[in-house]
Amino acid sequence: MGPSLWPACIHQTFLLLAWCLVGTSVAQHDPIRDFCRRWGHQSAVVDRRLYIDGGLVNYKPFTSSSQNLTKPTNKIVDTFLAYNDLDSVSDGMPPLYANISKNDTIPSVNGGILWEDSVNKRLYLYGGEYHDTSPAAFNLYSYDILYDEWVSFGPPTGAGTINAVSYGAGVSIPSRGEAYYYGGWLSNASVPDWGGPPRATNRLIKYTMDSNSWSNLTGPDDVRRAEGSMVFIPIADAGMLVYFGGSKDLYGNGTLTPQPLDEIFLFDVANGKWYTQKTSGRTPEIRRRFCGGATWAQDQSSYNIYIYGGAGFPPETTGYDDIYILTIPSFQWIRGPYPPGSNITGAYPKSMMSCNVVDNAQMLVIGGTYSNDSTYMCDADGVWGTHNMDLGEENPENAIWALYKPNLTTYAVPTDILTAVGGRNSGGAVKTKPTSGFDAPDLSVLMTRTAVLTTRKPTRQVSFTTTTKSTSTPTSTPDDDSSPLSTGAIAGIAVGGSIALILALLGCCFFIRRRRKYYSSERTAATPVPLNGPAMSTTPNHHHQEQQHQHHGSMSQGPVYSGLSSTQPASPTTTAPSYNTHQWVQPVEPPAELASEGELHYGQRSMSPMSGAPPVQSSWVHPRT
Repeated sequence: MGPSLWPACIHQTFLLLAWCLVGTSVAQHDPIRDFCRRWGHQSAVVDRRLYIDGGLVNYKPFTSSSQNLTKPTNKIVDTFLAYNDLDSVSDGMPPLYANISKNDTIPSVNGGILWEDSVNKRLYLYGGEYHDTSPAAFNLYSYDILYDEWVSFGPPTGAGTINAVSYGAGVSIPSRGEAYYYGGWLSNASVPDWGGPPRATNRLIKYTMDSNSWSNLTGPDDVRRAEGSMVFIPIADAGMLVYFGGSKDLYGNGTLTPQPLDEIFLFDVANGKWYTQKTSGRTPEIRRRFCGGATWAQDQSSYNIYIYGGAGFPPETTGYDDIYILTIPSFQWIRGPYPPGSNITGAYPKSMMSCNVVDNAQMLVIGGTYSNDSTYMCDADGVWGTHNMDLGEENPENAIWALYKPNLTTYAVPTDILTAVGGRNSGGAVKTKPTSGFDAPDLSVLMTRTAVLTTRKPTRQVSFTTTTKSTSTPTSTPDDDSSPLSTGAIAGIAVGGSIALILALLGCCFFIRRRRKYYSSERTAATPVPLNGPAMSTTPNHHHQEQQHQHHGSMSQGPVYSGLSSTQPASPTTTAPSYNTHQWVQPVEPPAELASEGELHYGQRSMSPMSGAPPVQSSWVHPRT
């Protein structure tokens, strides 16, 4: 009996050990503590949360070898749905949590969009590229904020073919229950069985939330575009979409031509008509994959669109670390206050970040990739790549890069814009027409109207509290006893407990073997041999051990996809661990957009001259073929 039991114990023990090691390798990166930088993600604001989904992420340690895409432990798809708590501050920025649901059935893409529905408390995930895997057939997925679960609304319905595209420009209008997406790439990374070269689209996609219906609308012309920016402003009868910048795909094969930023495309939501308007002022250099956000004066006499960064076109691919402002209805470009000087860009060019305006007063810039980075530095990892613009420059330093203020809810028109349009901080703009007049007669009328945004009623009960609301403010000290356990800590506890269980199991097996060996030899010596009759067996009967099978429940066939979430938020950390044994180098000076310890603006300490004007046209080909 002893010899047969011992191998079984050893076999089961090693199976358990292997399972523990596999589980450890899967959970080795904590999205809060191990964060280095992110880019290509989707973000949206609903109520007092800024949600961040997907994209690509580097985890620490971040070294030269981690730039290799074949090393997924350092540069991988971000499979988390996280959020910044906009009511709190940790080290000057809203803290990040990664404790809400997203399971493997939900795509993790880069270059898509999260359409927010603040009325029905939902997020809609549209478009994007799959990284290192074939794209799935397009289904619209929605994250239900109230119930912390994902729902599939299925493939698009309505007139025309609706495909998932990537790196276009989109916007949501919750008051109307509508979402839009213009341009973007059709490629092997976004469309199943595409088979050809990447091609941009010239269509405007419209999604109506309450009816789950789609419309495939025309763009401003027949030109295919991608990688620009689009915002919504409440001007004209029902508001307008404003698109600018990015790339043109004139040949339908991924070859890029810059879209000049002195040409603005406007879509009137009420009449479904496009308009084009030329600008004046200091036009930004041609760029793509930048981000922007809109705010406006309290009397809506001026609408001001702030843009940041972006990638360049070959041969000047380095990109930009600067701020520009487009003010409407005068359609003037204004060079922003960062960096100082009219012919330079900052020292840390960035692209593929996201911009989200909060309460019309601040704009949070999340993540981005450094296009000229050769030092493999992380992006403000202590605050998870979060940077904040004080759009009205309402701080003692009058700086645009500033610490986040949860209670700043009004926008004051800053001096840079007042110099161009006149008026005062609360509005009263004097210049309300372009220098050369409006290019379309309709615009001269529409630009004088303020949109009436009706109050849209929710189509379901939304008055109760969300199920994943954080009940405690995260601490900035990772070792604080009050800090919730991180994913890494939970994994460590699980592994430690598993090892203890293995040792206990081995001990039990050894003890049982010794006991049975002892009793077996004792009974063999004491049992008398009968004088007559058959011999009595001294070996007890063997009982066959039943093999235990673990039964996995099949997934429900319904539309709801629930993910696993921890019961408490992960605690953010502000002090990065030392990685001096790796080739991870911090720059001598911090990135210009970082605000810290009494100095909110680093513009004068991080300037770099432009190496040359970007070309008018490029033959660069989209990398995803």
